[in-house]
Amino acid sequence: MCKASNIEMEVVSAGADQKEGMMNRGWGKLKAFPGKLKKLGKDDPRRIIHSLKVGLAITLVSLFYYFEPLYEGFGVSAMWAVMTVVVVFEFSVGATLSKGLNRGLATIVAGTLGFGAHRLADLPGERGEPIILGLLVFLQASMMTFIRFFPQMKAKYDYGLLVFILTFCLISVSGYRDDEVLDMAYQRVSTILIGGFTSMLVCIFICPIWAGHDLHNLVANNIEQLACFLEGFGLEYFKTSEDEESNKTLLEGYKSVLHSKQTEESLAIFARWEPFHGRFRFGHPWKQYLKIGSLTRKCAYRIEALHDYLNTGNQTPQEIRSKIQEEIIKVSSESVKGLKELAMAIKTMTTPSAAILHITRSKIAAKNLKFMLNTELCKEISDLLEVIPAVTMASLLADVVSCSEKIAESVHELASLAKFKSVKPELVAERKPSLRNAECVHEVASVDKFKDVKPEVAAMKPSLRKMQSYSSINVHQSHHVITVE
Repeated sequence: MCKASNIEMEVVSAGADQKEGMMNRGWGKLKAFPGKLKKLGKDDPRRIIHSLKVGLAITLVSLFYYFEPLYEGFGVSAMWAVMTVVVVFEFSVGATLSKGLNRGLATIVAGTLGFGAHRLADLPGERGEPIILGLLVFLQASMMTFIRFFPQMKAKYDYGLLVFILTFCLISVSGYRDDEVLDMAYQRVSTILIGGFTSMLVCIFICPIWAGHDLHNLVANNIEQLACFLEGFGLEYFKTSEDEESNKTLLEGYKSVLHSKQTEESLAIFARWEPFHGRFRFGHPWKQYLKIGSLTRKCAYRIEALHDYLNTGNQTPQEIRSKIQEEIIKVSSESVKGLKELAMAIKTMTTPSAAILHITRSKIAAKNLKFMLNTELCKEISDLLEVIPAVTMASLLADVVSCSEKIAESVHELASLAKFKSVKPELVAERKPSLRNAECVHEVASVDKFKDVKPEVAAMKPSLRKMQSYSSINVHQSHHVITVE
């Protein structure tokens, strides 16, 4: 009896402790909720503005219910205006226009066809009417659903196709029991259009949030994230056990780039719906941003391999690392400067005049690094296994530089298509101390071409003569190492 009572008491106490624990967790979540709300609004204040805009739009279309004259004109169908605002109003102008225009056009076309289907079904009489209506509903629903499988239609008009199916069915099927189908179609179509136009007007004219602007900044920030990693790569690679721990957040910022594809594609689709705003004109090359984003992600994947190498494969002896430190720092620093120039050029919508020079220097430094590892160090170090980690790292770093060059080419193409402004001469003059030979940017050829140009051929080419007047290319006969001053 005593054992049974003890067990019963333990079960009761365990249940009480469990309830108390659940209450404490619930109270803790409730106390933390205001802080989460504050952080959510602080991270992006536009979320607060968007919420207020949605509330304003719904309040405006609710006037159809509040005022008797408006309610008498539309009746219960006024609720469709409220439903349209709830469904159509999105965060950005492009997304709202996409949904609003899709819904409006689909409603008009489907309403017209639904009324026509009702009239067509009346011709055979009461017996044939349900058969014809059922056949028409089946055909249009099947066809529209099949069209939704086309990738282009699904990407741009999927919502419109859904609304088309819904509206056609509502108008045509409801007309079978309601003789005033024309009035019903007019009320539903008009209230849906009113709700859609209200959403679009509020979204455009009150603190607009442009999808194109977000895409523009996202692509530039992604390129900057790559530069941030390379900026901390040299310090992380050459640090010793006595050094302080590096900033892991700085080195892991590139990971957000790896998962940006879906966001970029959505923003590009919405941006095409947006009207002229700011410096983004009609026909702005939004597809070029997707190309830059794709190349940026490819570079981020190379950086991920380089990051994994830092965590697991940094077994290079200190003696080897000290010999290659200068070239690695040069590759990293020049790549950082080039990528930051590209990111700033996109943000300011100016031509990236100095980026190609930095990337060219980083390519030369990467070639020098690989040559040094493959020749000099392999001869000096008897154990080749000690050199392999450094060779692997140099190869990964060269891949990053190659990807950076492709990004630079795409940014230059974007600058040409979007007609970015050229950098003012006084701004170039201010940057000359840090970019000693910035004026030779457009005359610098690729590294692969340097080794194929003979002196007598170079003397015959005006562009090369101009380049040689600004920069000196020193090729040492003993080591065949290329340097650009």
